[in-house]
Amino acid sequence: MRLGLLSDVHGNRIALEAVLADMPPVDGLVCAGDVVGYGPWPGECVAMLRERDVPTVLGNHDRAVAGGSTAGFNGMAKAGVEYAREALDDDALAWLSNLPERRTVADGRVAVVHGHPDDPDRYTYPHQMSERLLARAADRLDANEWELDALVFGHTHLQGTESFPRGVVVNPGSVGQPRDGDPRAAYAVLDVAAREVDLRRVAYDVEAVAEAVAEAGLPERIGSRLFEGE
Repeated sequence: MRLGLLSDVHGNRIALEAVLADMPPVDGLVCAGDVVGYGPWPGECVAMLRERDVPTVLGNHDRAVAGGSTAGFNGMAKAGVEYAREALDDDALAWLSNLPERRTVADGRVAVVHGHPDDPDRYTYPHQMSERLLARAADRLDANEWELDALVFGHTHLQGTESFPRGVVVNPGSVGQPRDGDPRAAYAVLDVAAREVDLRRVAYDVEAVAEAVAEAGLPERIGSRLFEGE
């Protein structure tokens, strides 16, 4: 089984469209959270994932938009949350509210969280990837760790992967707001049986997104940072 891995779309429809167009043949998609927040197309991004029935977990921005707290959010993040709350209809908000914090896909062989198996808000950077994360994911999901081939998470917007005897850990990076100095949209493809990950990037029309950010009345920096991949 081959899975297309998405994370941190953040309301960036144009980036999501570019990723889906660039995606090689896969058996399914999965999203590690933060479908909304920051960007000007929260409703469109929710709809695109729902139309494809993409298994998705709850990101911290998704939770905030669905009625959670914005404590600790900077001004840009708060503005994105407020914009999404007003833009989304009740059905989309209910969909966000019902997203789980953790889930498995591929018959229990792949665990998906947003930030860390123990805490969806915890940043887990590429250099912190470890075999222990697989064990924690199995424990939190009441799964058999020896049957768990992969753990997928996002939140840092930093793409990376590491392989271990027990399985592979991967952050596909951010579709809508990369923060690793590369402005191209990030995603990954996971071969579950082989435990192999292909980290991928695709260019998209950043200028059009920046213009849409301005037209929506969102903070200008939400758009300008995309040119720099930060």
